[in-house]
Amino acid sequence: MLDIKFIRENVDLVKENCVNRKVKVDIDKLLALDESRRENLSKIETLRAERNKKSKGKPTDEEIAKMRTLGESIAKLEAEEKITEEQYSEFLLKVPNMADESTPIGPDESGNKVLRVAGNIPKFDFTPKEHWELGKQLGLIDNEKAGEISGSRFTYIKGNLALLQFALINFALSIVTNEKEIKKIIKKYNLDISSGAFVPVIPPVMIKPDVYQKMARLEPKDERYYISSDDVYLIGSAEHTLGPLHMDEIIDEKDLPIRYVGYSPAFRREAGSYGKDMKGILRLHQFDKVELESFCLPEKSIEEQDLFVAIQEEIVSRLGLPYRVMQICTGDMGGPDARQIDIETWMPGQNRYRETHTADMMTDYQARRLKTRVKKSDGSIEFVHMNDATAIAIGRMLIAIMENYQQKDGSIAVPKALKKYCGLKKL
Repeated sequence: MLDIKFIRENVDLVKENCVNRKVKVDIDKLLALDESRRENLSKIETLRAERNKKSKGKPTDEEIAKMRTLGESIAKLEAEEKITEEQYSEFLLKVPNMADESTPIGPDESGNKVLRVAGNIPKFDFTPKEHWELGKQLGLIDNEKAGEISGSRFTYIKGNLALLQFALINFALSIVTNEKEIKKIIKKYNLDISSGAFVPVIPPVMIKPDVYQKMARLEPKDERYYISSDDVYLIGSAEHTLGPLHMDEIIDEKDLPIRYVGYSPAFRREAGSYGKDMKGILRLHQFDKVELESFCLPEKSIEEQDLFVAIQEEIVSRLGLPYRVMQICTGDMGGPDARQIDIETWMPGQNRYRETHTADMMTDYQARRLKTRVKKSDGSIEFVHMNDATAIAIGRMLIAIMENYQQKDGSIAVPKALKKYCGLKKL
């Protein structure tokens, strides 16, 4: 969330940002609630001080009666304050993060900006097929049986494609958990950032509602799977439970940056995508991802995101896949993000680029909610900055490989970078 002091001092900027982010929140109402709660708190403190003053020594009957009256007044104000505080918090949590100055202003994906294009789009001497056709012909994907057993938007990934999934996981981990590899990427992409490797984590796939809210990832709720008997949600991505790893902690500056790479299943209802991408494995209710999460000093926030994007580019380029890097505009960016960079990979069967990677820079927006802070060398304490990013969206990477490496005889070649992890030359 934003610092309320920042909102008070930058009302017009905050309102403009809400418009650009397509978020409806009454900033004037928020500020009125803020003023009311501060006034109530001041009155409560004054009355408590008066009551404490009268309680010293041996109070008279008159003073006892006065203290009782003061207590009743305090209780009434506290009850009012509780209601005001709840309303205030509700409004404050809706205010989106301030977009970074580099973020283009735009209404939707039409306002996104192509930063660069890399790789050569493959040319075929046959009509390339979509991944779901290839998967069905080769017995690698079975949506029909999954539909009978689990419902629509579920699948079975089978045989060599399942082996390729584990190869992708190990391939990504071999890069991000190896400091030598991180150093190579830093040098190649001319970055000025720590070369610390990512600590591998298998995180929980369930999260408490209040923690999900602190991560600013609970909404939209209709995208989430909720288990009412246990009052928990299934996560929509590994960073949802990686981000709270240092909730309510103060980290020493010398320990930053802290970087994690998490592998987990993820669950989304896909409530807003009725009828879209129904075939194959592009848009499922259950899928698997390898995600990056980091905590860093505020002054290193953008450089940290640049490293994440460089890692993503390195992964896609080593797989021999053509891609483009996109800067996401205000109207298409997630609420907690200050700056969002996506990678879209070329899908020959669909004859277009599709989003496969996202890198989100949150500044201190999540950390303020989570109370994750850093104690700096000068003794001061402030909120850390947080970044998260996709290392491998496994289903979408499988699609990209299947469509880009398909052969005329109907087989699928295995990218050179993955052969040692699966022992396969083709699918």
